[in-house]
Amino acid sequence: MQKITELQPPQIWKYFHEILQIPRASKHEEKILAYLENFADQQKLAYKKDRKGNFLISKNPYQGYENREKIILQSHVDMVCEKNDDIHHDFNKDPIKAYVSDGWVKASGTTLGADNGIGIAAQLAILSDKSIEHGPLECLFTVDEESGLTGALNIGDDMITGHLLINLDSEDEGELFIGCAGGMDTIISFPYKTKELKHEYAAFEFNVQGLLGGHSGDDINKGRGNANKILIRFLWNTHRKFKIGLYEIQGGNLRNAIPREARACFVIKNSKKDNLLEYMNEFEAMIDSEIQHNEPNINFKYSEVQLPRQIMTNKSIGRLLNALHACPNGVVEMSQNISGLVRTSSNLASIKMIGEENIEIVASQRSSVESLKLNVSDRICGLFRLARCRVVQTGSYPGWAPNTNSMILKITEQKYNELFNLAPKVRAVHAGLECGLFLKKYPGLDMISFGPTIKGAHSPDERLEINTVGKFWILLLEVLKKVPVS
Repeated sequence: MQKITELQPPQIWKYFHEILQIPRASKHEEKILAYLENFADQQKLAYKKDRKGNFLISKNPYQGYENREKIILQSHVDMVCEKNDDIHHDFNKDPIKAYVSDGWVKASGTTLGADNGIGIAAQLAILSDKSIEHGPLECLFTVDEESGLTGALNIGDDMITGHLLINLDSEDEGELFIGCAGGMDTIISFPYKTKELKHEYAAFEFNVQGLLGGHSGDDINKGRGNANKILIRFLWNTHRKFKIGLYEIQGGNLRNAIPREARACFVIKNSKKDNLLEYMNEFEAMIDSEIQHNEPNINFKYSEVQLPRQIMTNKSIGRLLNALHACPNGVVEMSQNISGLVRTSSNLASIKMIGEENIEIVASQRSSVESLKLNVSDRICGLFRLARCRVVQTGSYPGWAPNTNSMILKITEQKYNELFNLAPKVRAVHAGLECGLFLKKYPGLDMISFGPTIKGAHSPDERLEINTVGKFWILLLEVLKKVPVS
């Protein structure tokens, strides 16, 4: 089997392989930041940090390029940490087990971290190579992008000094991004009451598994199932038919990932067990008929388990299931100006039992229109306040409005056409990029985002297309050469 370090171009794959060895979960980026500091020291390059932990390495221009515009290359150092249930992996200690297969680099049952590890690798390859032609260069590495963009949100006032910025966090080769959606989280605290189990009951565990999941921005319009919504639909119907007693519920993990798995435990009267088992089969067939084309590996696992001592009260179950069943999820509306672009969406990201008699629910909203982002969050707030919940809106970040007159866009378009005899697509993305926050802090920035092709980001199906890395690398070097005189 071919090794990652044997892939072309070797400069970028060398550093990507090294990055795969370093744990870098969001909010736990100490090891990757120490690696960057050691790299800068070894390369004798100037660097600085801000109070949030964002890291910037500067490199002097190539001889003859001293009077060019300063350019900033930017990536984030953290990664989404998702794994399959049957995989034993500690993201705070273990390296990513990556391998080459059929033109892709993949990971063994975990996220790969190509989002945004391949961007970091490109920056390091450029910083370490004295033969690359470029003007004054700043390489910015931001922290905590995946769990709220807090690095970009709190970037230091004097962290960057350039005017042109290339964000290396896009995932479709051949596409140049000049705009993105803004986002925010709605966090719900659902208090519930319990009662003792007194009558003859049987207890069951019900699992929704095998969904594709994916990025809650890039993949929200692909018809993929949300494990939380499917589980809630089953529980809502089962409670309506059989008056179940719920006592455990868990689904999803990260705010920016479509949930792939969810589970619940409940009780039902012994006299209704056969009816329940019959309905489970009906429900499975119904969901398969609805989404099997987009979710070919979805499966439902159920088993009888030991009876609990307590269950939620009927009123608590009703409040919870009614609110969750009605909660907006998926595409809310499409763009009126750009064909195929989602304008507003919401992702019912996670449901977790926290402490005693409390459930935390996280829904993540995105929109390219600030007022619409707030509106869908407000709708969710109103819904759960009717269910007597405490609701907090947090983590709001702005979108990035497209600038079709951008200088760096025109340069990149021209070079892509010259290199590959093909016009790149210029578009906005529904996913959140840090560019909107940079623009808010540094209003004069001229920005673009591009990268190689990554599929399945934010899920264990994440994979990086090898031949697009070479095209991404060539384009990046040519754009650096083309930056005009300041």
